[in-house]
Amino acid sequence: MRAYFIVAALVGSVSAAFLLAANLGAGNALSAQDFVDLQQGSTAHAGFRRAHAKGFCVAGDFISSGALAPYSSAAVLQAGRYPFIGRFSIAGNNPLAPDFKAPVRSFAITLLPETAQQWRIAMNTPPVLAVGTPEKFYLQLQAIQNNSVPQFLAEHPESQAFVKWRSTYQASSSFASERYHSINAFYLQNAAGQQQAVKWAAVPMLTSTISSELDETDADALQKEFFARLNAGMVSFDWQFTLGTAADDENNATVLWPDSNVQISAGILQIHQATEQLDGNCNALNFDPLVLPRGVAPTADPILRARAAAYAESHRRRAREVLVQSVVGKQHE
Repeated sequence: MRAYFIVAALVGSVSAAFLLAANLGAGNALSAQDFVDLQQGSTAHAGFRRAHAKGFCVAGDFISSGALAPYSSAAVLQAGRYPFIGRFSIAGNNPLAPDFKAPVRSFAITLLPETAQQWRIAMNTPPVLAVGTPEKFYLQLQAIQNNSVPQFLAEHPESQAFVKWRSTYQASSSFASERYHSINAFYLQNAAGQQQAVKWAAVPMLTSTISSELDETDADALQKEFFARLNAGMVSFDWQFTLGTAADDENNATVLWPDSNVQISAGILQIHQATEQLDGNCNALNFDPLVLPRGVAPTADPILRARAAAYAESHRRRAREVLVQSVVGKQHE
């Protein structure tokens, strides 16, 4: 794992600079560094992600139904069983934060992690974003820090769908019972060159229960609950895709697609292992949503590209910190 981080430290700055130039645009006043500085705050937790710093690793298999094979040539969308590694996390930059204090939960996976056809996916509990551009998203992060979110949302009418979702959302008592969304849209591409816009969600399929009451005062309550649940049986999610229509704007993450759109189950994500993040193989991964296999392509959504740039910058920083810690540790041996 240290070797992985050391390599990332050498190439991460180049990757971040490339993504920044490609995604935020020449002459733009904002940079990936600006986003990560804001998320990081005044205290950097060395070696940890600047956003969603607290989490744990999981591993399992995706049992593909093959139902999406007509839409995409991606290997994992053909019928079969495919391994993945992943990570559950809560929002925020503090790796020691109480689980129940976070407003957003996330589920990230990398399908076929040992191959050139790997697919990195980062999903969150909100189905939409409050704003649709990197510049406005930066202002939203500032509003969160300044405790002025109500005013910010009132000044941005495109936040209506997000505000409606937030007013009805109730965080569950388990990572296993949340619904996680792609938020951004992507394209599925088949061998004939046809393209279909899609969004997706990991929908919980609860098949086990735990006997103990959840102690919400425990800072690690959600992680402990998940580990206990997994000991009682496999945790599964139905990976459901929603097909976009000509009436849907795939480049705008602030708009919900209608429930009447066609939905197709790609198969089941089965989790059979969970590990503390510092000991797990998910810790070194950057779950960049633009790492896509053949048969899947990004839309022109500017937020999607800004996410990739910020993820790369966060990864570069923590890779460098691990490298420095390694060098300092050797000096004291």
